Amino acid sequence: MTTRTVKRDLAALEASGLPVWGRTGPGGGYGLAQSSSLPPVNFTAAQALALSAAMAAVGEAPFSDSARSATRKVLDTLDPLARRRATELAHRIWVNVESSAPRAVMSVIEQALVDQVIVNLDYTDARGGDTRREVEPMIVALRGGRWFLVAWCRLRDDIRWFHLSRIRRATATRRPCTGHDVAEIGAPPERARPVGI
Repeated sequence: MTTRTVKRDLAALEASGLPVWGRTGPGGGYGLAQSSSLPPVNFTAAQALALSAAMAAVGEAPFSDSARSATRKVLDTLDPLARRRATELAHRIWVNVESSAPRAVMSVIEQALVDQVIVNLDYTDARGGDTRREVEPMIVALRGGRWFLVAWCRLRDDIRWFHLSRIRRATATRRPCTGHDVAEIGAPPERARPVGI
């Protein structure tokens, strides 16, 4: 890192309103004043309710534990009046969500998707037959109100859609996926889109 880069970064911090201090000599350097903090994030009752409703509607979605934790953090930032209002409004929204895979299965799939490692599945097919598959997770998709793991099936040497509620057991391996691209899945269904951030 060059001196010029450090000076540019310090200037950006100061321009954002953060108090930066500097000290010369041995033990010197730069830092943020201890009293500094980020400005508070203010949510309205409606915004907090929107997050809670979205979380409830996709309660069995991938990474739902993390989403619930994030929603609780948002609710903790509300002032008491806004929190009470959001709680009152929450009783005016009902959801009925089909269950997905057990949490133990979802946790394995979520981490394998992040790490891009091969997963062994114990799976029940549409005809009720039990099968064992070794798959490379590509995406998780919500289609027709049901969650699917879309993966490269090493048994079939092709892409397959695995209904999450039919996965009885999932075990991640340490072997990396071979690099199948999401584009190989083909065109997404009409109105389907990535989540986006």
